[in-house]
Amino acid sequence: MYGECDLMKKHQQRQNKLEMVFLPYKASMWDCLESVWAAAEADPCCDAFVVPIPYYDLMPDGSFGEFHDESSQYPPYVRITDWREYDIKSRRPDVIFVHNPYDNYNSITSVHPDFYCEKLKDCTELLCYIPYFVSTTGNLGDSCCVLPGTLHADYVFVESEAVRERYIHFFKEAEKEYDCKGMFGEAEKKFIALGSPKYDKAINGKAEDYTLPAKWRRLFERPDGTQKKVVLYNTSLDALLNGGEKYTAKLKSVLNIFKQREDVVLWWRPHPLSEATCRSMLSEELLGEYQNIVKDYRQEGWGIYDDTPDFHCAIACSDAYYGDASSLVALYQCTGKPILIQNTEIRMANMRHC
Repeated sequence: MYGECDLMKKHQQRQNKLEMVFLPYKASMWDCLESVWAAAEADPCCDAFVVPIPYYDLMPDGSFGEFHDESSQYPPYVRITDWREYDIKSRRPDVIFVHNPYDNYNSITSVHPDFYCEKLKDCTELLCYIPYFVSTTGNLGDSCCVLPGTLHADYVFVESEAVRERYIHFFKEAEKEYDCKGMFGEAEKKFIALGSPKYDKAINGKAEDYTLPAKWRRLFERPDGTQKKVVLYNTSLDALLNGGEKYTAKLKSVLNIFKQREDVVLWWRPHPLSEATCRSMLSEELLGEYQNIVKDYRQEGWGIYDDTPDFHCAIACSDAYYGDASSLVALYQCTGKPILIQNTEIRMANMRHC
């Protein structure tokens, strides 16, 4: 980790180098910036800093709740600079990369207000936003395309030309609605289709790159020593919010089914903000129900519960995908392994006939 003295030395050596700063907030979303950082880190013409920024859970009334700083959760090969030691206003880096576009327009979390895109715009020559999600269809809505991050960024890098066209469409619609044409830049120049670093990580990831906990490894083996198939079970925020009680019932059904199977092991990876979402946007009863489901699953120990920051381990080490339609599906498609999207309206008592 960089200390204050190191920063001073780097600042003195800067001269003809570009200073690029990466400001992730969730360690589990670092993959959307990693390959860009790796290129900057390897470039002798760049000084690259990774400065994880803190964030807050939001209470139902919108006030700040629990404070989080995930600086310790990044891969060991990523050198971290403490956000309290990097004075972004005085250093004024040449380029800032962010993956959180919401500023104060989020109902679940908020990054520290000092790092809202509206403020960062005044601290750099170039503010770049790379979305933390990718789309399987390119059919994005305005809730993804018109946000503080897309407005204030000089460039928004997206994964495909189809997605770029959606951003441009909704950006221009917002310009008309709010009579602000040209105020936030020219759409055709702002939105650029260069691919997503998330795909880079998914394509290049291999199971042998990861060291799994011994208790997880033991679950992979049958009594005769042969290997079980591993099913990645991914659950999303949208499905949780839209499903309510039906969704928690579906969770119970799925877990009960896989508990009965001896030929497969379930690798459950819920969205890292699932509990925070229940707390801020759903009822106390549903929050308690969800917490009990997680607690029982973890205590019983027959499957894997993955709340680690790096979901690419689950992609690389699993044999098939089952779960909600989310951006993780788009990444899993790169592997060529089977994918099945769950229907939350259907709950089966057993899988004898499957």
